[in-house]
Formats: sequence, structure tokens, C-alpha cells
Amino acid sequence: MTHPVVFFEVLGRDGTALRSFYAELFDWKIDTMSEPTDYGMVAREDGGIDGGVGKAPDGGQGHAIFYVHTDDPQGTLDRASELGGSVVMPPFELPGGGLIALLADPEGHTVGLYRPAG
Repeated sequence: MTHPVVFFEVLGRDGTALRSFYAELFDWKIDTMSEPTDYGMVAREDGGIDGGVGKAPDGGQGHAIFYVHTDDPQGTLDRASELGGSVVMPPFELPGGGLIALLADPEGHTVGLYRPAG
């Protein structure tokens, strides 16, 4: 891949709540930083990419987009709903193989889930 994804970011109105949501949902280890305030770095694990979760600097809606590997997309959607998120798109088989689904975190950011074929 010429331009691989190397970082992701989720910014919103309540950085603390967002970090808690993602840490609970995906068992991510997030180290909160002192500068910038209300921001945390997600520890890279198992070939993953670096990322950050925190408060939008302008106090606005923020942004997020990335796909997360999961062996159980429906189970992850169910867990997201339990944690205050919602289902944007239920699991969908891709024509070329694999499966995707979309969820929204408690602030409405869309996050993709991906299970490869096989």
C-alpha cells in the first residue's frame, strides 16, 4: 500500500467520556497527556496504528473515522449499545469477502468495524 493508515483520531466535546468509551469497548490502553490537555494516546498493539482520543480544540463536534478489526461485529455492536453508542449499519457482507458494520459512539462519531473473509 502506497499510503497506509498510520494514525487515527477521535475528537469531541467530552474527551474523558470518549476515552472511557473506547477503552471499555476495545480494551485499549490510553495514556492521558498533560499537553495537550484532555487528550490521550492509544498504545500501539499487535501491529495496530497509533492514535489519539480527546477534546476538540475549538469545543466543536469533532471528528472520527477508522475501521477496527473484530472477530464478532454483532457482539461489538451490542457492546457499543450497552456503553451508550448505537448501530449505524448492521453487519454487511462485502462482495469481495469480509464483513463491515458501522457504529456511532455516544457523541455520534461513526466508527467502522471490519472482519476479514475466512
